Amino acid sequence: MRRVTTLAAAGIAAALAITATACGASSTQSGSSSTSSSSASGGLKIGIAYDVGGRGDHSFNDSAGRGLDKAIKDFGGTAKELTALNTDTESDREQRLSDLATAGYNPVVAVGFAYANAVQAEAAKFPNTTFGIVDSVVPGKNVDSMTFATPDSSYLAGVAAALKSKTGHIGFIGGVDNELIKGFQAGFQQGVKATKPGDVVSAQYLSTGSDLSGFSSPDEGKAAAEGMLSRGIDVIYSAAGSSGTGSIEAVHDHPGAWAIGVDSDQYQEPGLAQYKSSILTSAVKNVDVSVYDLIKSVKNGKPLTGNNTYGLADGGVSLATSGGFINDIEPQLQAVEQKIINGQIKVSSQP
Repeated sequence: MRRVTTLAAAGIAAALAITATACGASSTQSGSSSTSSSSASGGLKIGIAYDVGGRGDHSFNDSAGRGLDKAIKDFGGTAKELTALNTDTESDREQRLSDLATAGYNPVVAVGFAYANAVQAEAAKFPNTTFGIVDSVVPGKNVDSMTFATPDSSYLAGVAAALKSKTGHIGFIGGVDNELIKGFQAGFQQGVKATKPGDVVSAQYLSTGSDLSGFSSPDEGKAAAEGMLSRGIDVIYSAAGSSGTGSIEAVHDHPGAWAIGVDSDQYQEPGLAQYKSSILTSAVKNVDVSVYDLIKSVKNGKPLTGNNTYGLADGGVSLATSGGFINDIEPQLQAVEQKIINGQIKVSSQP
């Protein structure tokens, strides 16, 4: 893994974003999954299966798309992009990956933990195809499991929230109440409490269990944030996919309040430009880097496999500095970051 100073590491994502193409949000309603294709010269055929929300979520699906875009720009080739539906079954996810592998796409990248079982099943059927999965560890000799130390970057976001809150009341909105998103909540709460023990963190989830609609419901994200703001909460961190855009919109309507973005540097997202003055920072998960790394490895004939974890030390996760809103507290954040990297601060993945 490359090693980068993390508060500057958001520049990785910014550099990749230069090559990104603007796409509308994919359908998450009933019916067949949405599909798009792009092409350039070269022999690579890259298949990517997005989670609900797809391109245009301003979050981790878009981050994966940036990695794909940069890989095609650098290496050529063709890409086929499919997007999950809220109504997906395990069979639907398996079929989506099977369609890509059968058509000769290699690698096949699954964006999101919901594809874990499908990747395990299809990787066994297509041993000559390299599969990648974001946010889950899947066994298989031909599987690259891309995981991220998101509790660590969320801890830094919690420190920033505590230092910037004027009321001492801070909110967390999770898309789906599962172990992955609980890790965001855990790190965030720990960072807040370590900085200002008297501050209160309120958490709310938009859906539970197998219901993944919490990642693609901006209206629900907005309503949840409005409820928090009405109770005096003045900093809200949302780990909720495209639902988080609704939260950011709500915060923007309340002068003096701050939103903290997730996965992408949401201050830099063109679709959120009208709200960026309210985006304090973002806990960035550089899915684009991991997707690019996998595609490059396949292109070079040495596919990445196993569990490849991206963390603070290598720039896999980071805290964005866009907008300059945390410049005044950056020395404190850098000191905390170094303690996490050195193991002086142990970040929990459980709230």
